[in-house]
Amino acid sequence: MMTISLIWGIAVVVCCCIWVIFGRRRRKAGEPPLENGLIPYLGCALKFGSNPLEFLRANQRKHGHVFTCKLMGKYVHFITNSLSYHKVLCHGKYFDWKKFHYTTSAKAFGHRSIDPSDGNTTENINNTFTKTLQGDALLLLSEAMMQNLQFVLRPPDLPKSKSAVWVTEGMYAFCYRVMFEAGYLTLFGRDTSKPDTQRALILNNLDNFKQFDQVFPALVAGLPIHLFKTAHKAREQLAEGLKHENLSVRDQVSELIRLRMFLNDTLSTFDDTEKAKTHLAILWASQANTIPATFWSLFQMIRSPEALRAACEEVNGLLQSAGQKLSSEGNGIYLDQIQLNDLPVLDSIIKEALRLSSASLNIRTAKEDFTLHLEDGSYNIRKDDIIALYPQLMHLDPDIYPDPLTFKYDRYLDENKKAKTSFYSNGNKLKYFYMPFGSGATICPGRLFAVQEIKQFLILMLSHFELKLVESHVKCPPLDQSRAGLGILPPLNDIEFKYKLKHL
Repeated sequence: MMTISLIWGIAVVVCCCIWVIFGRRRRKAGEPPLENGLIPYLGCALKFGSNPLEFLRANQRKHGHVFTCKLMGKYVHFITNSLSYHKVLCHGKYFDWKKFHYTTSAKAFGHRSIDPSDGNTTENINNTFTKTLQGDALLLLSEAMMQNLQFVLRPPDLPKSKSAVWVTEGMYAFCYRVMFEAGYLTLFGRDTSKPDTQRALILNNLDNFKQFDQVFPALVAGLPIHLFKTAHKAREQLAEGLKHENLSVRDQVSELIRLRMFLNDTLSTFDDTEKAKTHLAILWASQANTIPATFWSLFQMIRSPEALRAACEEVNGLLQSAGQKLSSEGNGIYLDQIQLNDLPVLDSIIKEALRLSSASLNIRTAKEDFTLHLEDGSYNIRKDDIIALYPQLMHLDPDIYPDPLTFKYDRYLDENKKAKTSFYSNGNKLKYFYMPFGSGATICPGRLFAVQEIKQFLILMLSHFELKLVESHVKCPPLDQSRAGLGILPPLNDIEFKYKLKHL
C-alpha cells in the first residue's frame, strides 16, 4: 500500500515539475509583467474571482498600470489606466471582439455559433440590433415598454380596496418581477388567446429565468450546464416558450424578434429549438443587467432625501409641461423621446447608481501578434491573448470621482443642472469616464433602451406611488461579487420597502 502511495506521490511531483518547466509561460522582452499563478490552468482565477477589484488594485501597485494574468487557461492583459482606454480602442484592427462573446453565448444558451463566418447563419446580429434598437424602432420599443410597465404596476382589474393599502415587499424582488414581466411582454408580445393564464405563464418563466441566471457565471467560466440539472431544465423550458410556433400566436411582438423570426436566411442550419435559444440570449441580455440597475436606481433615489426631492420636482414638472395628468380612471402616461431624453436629474441618478454597482469586463482577443501603444509605454501582445478593461477601477478612482463610495445624485450635473461631461484624471481630461455598458465595438447595443426603461420605471413609481423604506436609515447592501465581470452587480441581500397607490 505504501509503495503504491509512494509511486502516486512521485508521479504528482514529476507532473508538477513538468508543468513548472514547460507549462508555465515565460515573459518575453517587451511584454507586460506576468502573473502565472500557482494552480495549473486556473492560474490566478480563484484570487480574481473572490474580489476582482482588490486583486487588480494589488497587481496595479505591484506591476504598474499594465500586467498579464493567467485566468482559466487564458492570458489576460489588464489595462488599468483610464487615460489609456481610448488608446486601446484605437487598435481595433488587431482585435477580434466576436470570438469570446459568440463562444460564450453558444456555451451558455446551447446554440451553435452565430458568427456568419462559421457557416451556421447569414444573419449579422449586430446589424439586426442596429435596425431594431435605434431610431424609429427604439421609439416603438419604448412606447410598448411604457404601456406594459403601467399595465404591470397598475393592472386594470386591481380592486379599489387593495389600491389604498400599504404593501411591504423586497425592493429587488419587486424590481425583478415588474421589469421582467413588462420586458417579456415588450419583446415577445401578448398571447391574446390565453389572457387569463398569460400572467401565470410569465411568472413561471420568471422562476425559470432566475434558476438559469443563477448559474450563468459558472457557464461563462466554462462549466457545462449539464452539471446544473435544475438550471438546465429551466433553460430548456424558457426556450420552449420562445419557439416559432408559440411566438407566432402572440400579438405585438417587437420588431427585434419579428425580424429574426421571419429572416430569409436560406443558409441557416439552425432548427427551431436553436433559434429559440438565440431568442433566449436576447431575453437574458435585456434583463440580466437592467433588473439590478433598476433596483440600484430606485434604492439610491429613495434613500437620499435630496435625490428624491429633485427627482420628484423634475418628474412633476415634466408631466405638467407635457399636459399629462393621472386619474383614477387609469389614464396612462405617454412621453416621447425628446421628453425622456430631457431629464438630467434622473439621468444623473441612474448614472451614479450604475457607477457604484457596475463591474463589467471589456474583453477583446488579439487576432495576431502586435504591439500595443499606450500612455504608459508600448507592450508586445501575442496572438489569442486577451486585452481587458475593468472600468470599476475608474468608476471608484478618487482622483476622478472624489469620495467615490458615496452616492451623489448630482455628480453628473454641471453648475447649470445640465449633463456634466468633463471629468479629469491627474489633470488630464478623460475621453472615457463612464463605462457600465462596455466600449467601442463591444458596447451594449441596447443601452439606450435600457436607460429609457429605467427612467420610465422611476417616473411611474414617483407619479403613481407613495414610497417608503421600511428602515429609514438602512445601510446600502453589499454587491454580489459572484457576478463580477458580467455587468451590474445585484445586491447580496434585499431591502424591504413600502408602496401604496396615490389617491388621484
